[in-house]
Amino acid sequence: MSTVNYKLESNGTSVPEPTQVARKFHRIGDVRLQQGASLRSVSRKLNLTVQEIRHQEDAYTNLTISDLLKWQEVLEVPLSDLLIDSSGPLSEPVNNRACMLRIMKTAKAIQESAHSRSIVRLANMLIEQLVKMMPELADVSAWHTVGQRRTKDEVGRIVERSIPDSFFNDNGKSAP
Repeated sequence: MSTVNYKLESNGTSVPEPTQVARKFHRIGDVRLQQGASLRSVSRKLNLTVQEIRHQEDAYTNLTISDLLKWQEVLEVPLSDLLIDSSGPLSEPVNNRACMLRIMKTAKAIQESAHSRSIVRLANMLIEQLVKMMPELADVSAWHTVGQRRTKDEVGRIVERSIPDSFFNDNGKSAP
């Protein structure tokens, strides 16, 4: 049963008083953190700014169904895990996937930074076993070490914005 509060107007009539109770609508932010997805990678996939992503991640933001479906696709989780249905944890399959994803990122990082052949071989075996268990992990990259990691196919911004030779010289004059 719900109750409605009334306030008395100056002319003597009573009017329902609006009651705005803050309500959480989703748990996108929690799921993104559990999946190990960065704000930048999600913003690229959704073609939104980081500020827009932060706004949408706010549990009190009432998103449209189409926005929720986009988030579901990017985070690769069931839609029901994005919605606030209960205060319980995420479903077991989603938690397991998040754990496997973190293990794969760690294995790839070990593979990339290893200096000994035995460590590289160990990392390769671990990666092969993880891919056997979850083939979708094959394309996972290592943890970011500094800044944004680019794949070999991606082109850096330096190619898009060329720097004139005069930039490297002292005020456009030739170097001594």
